[in-house]
Amino acid sequence: MRPQEIKKVIEKVKSGKLSSAEAYSKLKSLPFEDLGYAKLDHHRHLRQGFPEVIYCPGKSIEQISNIAKKISKNSRGLLATRADEKAYKAVKKVLKKARYHKPARLITYSASNPLISNPLIISIVCAGTADIPVAEEAAVTAEFLGNKVDRIFDVGVAGLHRLLGNMKRISKASVIIVVAGMEGALASVVGGLVDVPVIAVPTSVGYGASFKGLSALLTMMNSCAAGVTVVNIDNGFGAAVAASTINRMRSR
Repeated sequence: MRPQEIKKVIEKVKSGKLSSAEAYSKLKSLPFEDLGYAKLDHHRHLRQGFPEVIYCPGKSIEQISNIAKKISKNSRGLLATRADEKAYKAVKKVLKKARYHKPARLITYSASNPLISNPLIISIVCAGTADIPVAEEAAVTAEFLGNKVDRIFDVGVAGLHRLLGNMKRISKASVIIVVAGMEGALASVVGGLVDVPVIAVPTSVGYGASFKGLSALLTMMNSCAAGVTVVNIDNGFGAAVAASTINRMRSR
């Protein structure tokens, strides 16, 4: 239930247009709704500005579609991460306007305008083409949260001139998300060139000794560039939420 709808329920009870029993029936699923296999946090958009997000792996198709339907009834939008096409087809049956972003593995649904409208730019700087799925997860999530996104892909340190040739664009961002696998050096390089927050996302891309992203993670955590913040391996979603929160604070 949206904030304005809660207010309307209270006003109707006050004016006598709605009984206390009817109001209780409308509000009983707050602050969460217990489905047995999931407890949906319907107040999350009140606290954080966006609804609860569905993490699809480990859930059945039926669970995903039912959770999506329940969330959409109480919020203007829906985001489901790490979704495959089977999950999307199931969600599409209950939410006709749902969209599938294949490279990002995301399902989005919006009943109206973006949840947040923010003109500040989030720049997604991606090291290599193989890192694009994680970069797209960050980009689509940031856009879903109402941010303007600039994608700058395949500018890894193996060809530093590619990065330097895009610094004019990168410098316009208020927050920068750097996505890189292999040794993860790109985050340190970018961090040493800009004066805005840098959120580093290590990816699991790389040969054997990269240890499925651990090498990039440790490099980013040990960055000598001051102010570089690191999220978990392949966590483009988490980086986008953090960047969006920073943008919201800066725009106030």
